[in-house]
Amino acid sequence: MATTDLSSYDKTKVPNAKNFRFGIVVSEWNESITNGLYNGAILALLENGAVTENIEKWDVPGSFELIYATNKMAASGKFDAIISIGSVIKGETKHFDFVCDGVTQGLKDINMRYDTPAIFCVLTDDTLEQSIARSGGKLGNKGVECGVAAIKMAALKQL
Repeated sequence: MATTDLSSYDKTKVPNAKNFRFGIVVSEWNESITNGLYNGAILALLENGAVTENIEKWDVPGSFELIYATNKMAASGKFDAIISIGSVIKGETKHFDFVCDGVTQGLKDINMRYDTPAIFCVLTDDTLEQSIARSGGKLGNKGVECGVAAIKMAALKQL
């Protein structure tokens, strides 16, 4: 369990994002959670100089579909970094395990295949309460953390 504020970071260590283009893919499943993560990511990008016109958002039905859309964005070559946002909450079946493993491996493969960082912003929690705590609740917002990661990785891509 995370014990730190996921929204906390040192702004002096984040490059200016003014000239970077970001893609964001957001799962519609567990929408209240993914919208919170998206809002956190946007906040971090804009606070660090990103320009609204340089941010493109695509919605997909669920977390498994993040793979296809993120791959398509990466293949386009239009983006300096892509943030994949999803939420998978454990249920009573093994579906949780298959989706989490598939999304993790799929996004890892995209990072290996393309010269565009794909940021993993997928909550894989046991309960809805844990997801709420990590998407703008008492533990902060993982979306902010992933927005910062996208900026840092976009800068690294330029090296």
